[in-house]
Amino acid sequence: MHTVWKGALSLGLLNIGIKLYSAVEENDIKFLSLHKECLTPIKYKKFAPDCTDEEIDDKDIVKAYEYAPHKYIIIDEKELAELQKVHEPRSIRIISFVQNSEIDSVLYDHSYFIGPTPGHEKSYLLLKEALERTNKLGLIHISIRKKQHLAIIRSFEDGLMLQTIHYPNEIRNITTTPNLPSNEDHPIQKQELTAAINLIHHLTNPFEQELFKDEYKEALTELIENKIEQQEKTETISPAPNIINIMETLQASIEQAKIKRDNKKEQEAN
Repeated sequence: MHTVWKGALSLGLLNIGIKLYSAVEENDIKFLSLHKECLTPIKYKKFAPDCTDEEIDDKDIVKAYEYAPHKYIIIDEKELAELQKVHEPRSIRIISFVQNSEIDSVLYDHSYFIGPTPGHEKSYLLLKEALERTNKLGLIHISIRKKQHLAIIRSFEDGLMLQTIHYPNEIRNITTTPNLPSNEDHPIQKQELTAAINLIHHLTNPFEQELFKDEYKEALTELIENKIEQQEKTETISPAPNIINIMETLQASIEQAKIKRDNKKEQEAN
């Protein structure tokens, strides 16, 4: 598994060497954009339309922030590097512990498996057991791929998991949802609610994740496989060399050679 982050996790005076690995495997089917006529991949070039149509080299491209329409400030790579030194430490500490129920699922973002580095296995297991027994989550700050995240550490099956969570200002207020109904405008009758609850009870089953499949992806995979099979059948196979034609050509060449030889003999005789 590819290591996403490596460093140390501190709990008081206890330091645990850890590595992060992505818990989710992205396996979406990806398509290429091809030119319809020659079926070669489309390429895009970077250029500045107000300046030149020529492709711009990466060394001539800078990062900028647009603070007003068509007004920019340039952020130098060295400035970013200095910020990253301060805000991307290779050690993280647990700020506090919170109840599992305190964090709503809408806040969760990316999930990572936590693995111990050699020599830190026992400390790792100690933290896992303590979190599991108390049903608590460890709250931390961590920088991953040049972005600082709020995250939690929790016990998960045989190990520990880190999950980044959104900051409060990243979550929209549900009241901004268009056409959101209210009980005042659409009062619910008691018998309607009872019927809905009964239906939910009848449709309630244990969650068995393995029973659910990405049906669209399966159908798309089948479509691709069928088209590949069809294309392989219709592709023109290079014909085997025509032995008869070759023999005829060779025989004709021999006959020509004989005629030339006979003509030469007649000329010499005369």
